[in-house]
Amino acid sequence: MKQSLYLFSNSTIKRKDNSLMFEIDGEKKYRPVESICDLFLFNEHTLNTKLLNFLGQQKIPVHIFNYYGFYSGSFVPREQYLSGHVTISQAKHYLDDKKRMVLAYELLNAAASNIITNLTYYKNRERDIGEKILKIKELKKSLKNADSISYLMGIEGNIRDLYYSAFNEIVQNKVEFKKRIKRPPDNFINSLISFGNSLVYTTVLSEIYRTQLDPTVSFLHEPGYRRYSLALDISEIFKPILLDRMIFTMINKKELTEKDTDKDLNYCYLKDQGRMKFLRKYDERLKKTIKHKKLNRNVSYKRLIRLECYKIVKHILGEEKYTGFKMWW
Repeated sequence: MKQSLYLFSNSTIKRKDNSLMFEIDGEKKYRPVESICDLFLFNEHTLNTKLLNFLGQQKIPVHIFNYYGFYSGSFVPREQYLSGHVTISQAKHYLDDKKRMVLAYELLNAAASNIITNLTYYKNRERDIGEKILKIKELKKSLKNADSISYLMGIEGNIRDLYYSAFNEIVQNKVEFKKRIKRPPDNFINSLISFGNSLVYTTVLSEIYRTQLDPTVSFLHEPGYRRYSLALDISEIFKPILLDRMIFTMINKKELTEKDTDKDLNYCYLKDQGRMKFLRKYDERLKKTIKHKKLNRNVSYKRLIRLECYKIVKHILGEEKYTGFKMWW
């Protein structure tokens, strides 16, 4: 089974026959290319175009993060599942306001449902967040009345603000968190959210790449330069599932603390040891399985993302109406 490979130690990466060779402090390690689905590079690594050509041939995306652990960009091989029919249909759904609104609504409706499920989970564990849940439910209902993407995004912003305001109740250890600040994150929890969001975004991008969808044509977020906006769309559904509850658990169990971060003026970021702890948990979560209600078999959390992409393909081709994935556990 192919797996994601996360590299922290500074290394030189080369092709060696049908394997990747990693040279770290003079020691060489090898990994069969057939076992890798994508690469995540942290810190400093040396590689050449020969390696990138090889990774391109093997259809292995590479996601690059800077010194602070923030996402810098991706090397995405040439599309392997090209479909002009799907691309044209996807563009038509973006250009048609009514068709675009249907997909945008479903994406946000599912994201809001997953947020409510997370909050309900902690309300049942005696967190005082009942009032916030009720307000989010009312906002979720109002999504149906939206007549524009900007209106939908405004409601989504209000839902997120309420959601983040519940974090202090959910997190049992006293950690400073007043509001969500992204660029740059200014405290412990914001640094975890930012790092986690980048991971979800790149994981979703890798899964989109393995379908016929074009990652630059989106429905909720506006397509723009230098970003794969469809990955942002689908990430909205999966951030509550893959990321948020994991962050709460790690903080409450003290698996991550503020000692795992560095602060520089208004800048807060995870140290290498903190990122490694986070990535181990994240990778475990991607591999975790649930019994899929429709397929009636166990499916990993990571596979759920690919299935979501397939559902969007079926919708834009007119085969089956899309409904966003909602967790029930």
